[in-house]
Amino acid sequence: MAKALSKSQVAAAIADKAGLTKKQAGEILEHIAQLAYKNAKNSFTLPGLGKLVLVNRAARIGRNPKTGEQINIPAKRVVKFRVAKAAKDAILGAK
Repeated sequence: MAKALSKSQVAAAIADKAGLTKKQAGEILEHIAQLAYKNAKNSFTLPGLGKLVLVNRAARIGRNPKTGEQINIPAKRVVKFRVAKAAKDAILGAK
């Protein structure tokens, strides 16, 4: 299995394609990340890739797999990434 691209490799690819310097491309990636962090509460969409959304998980009863003892898992908010249909089709192939 191939390794994931690093941030510098992604920045280099963007810089090469868009005719920018690697530093400028890296700054653009940083700005996109900061924008996503700031706006994730209202859901943040990266067109063609997907959407960051906040989801409320209800409290529930879980089980310790080692002892089988029941434990209470409290309610919490989590961040999820929902992949866009265009990305699914591009990666997996259209049905």
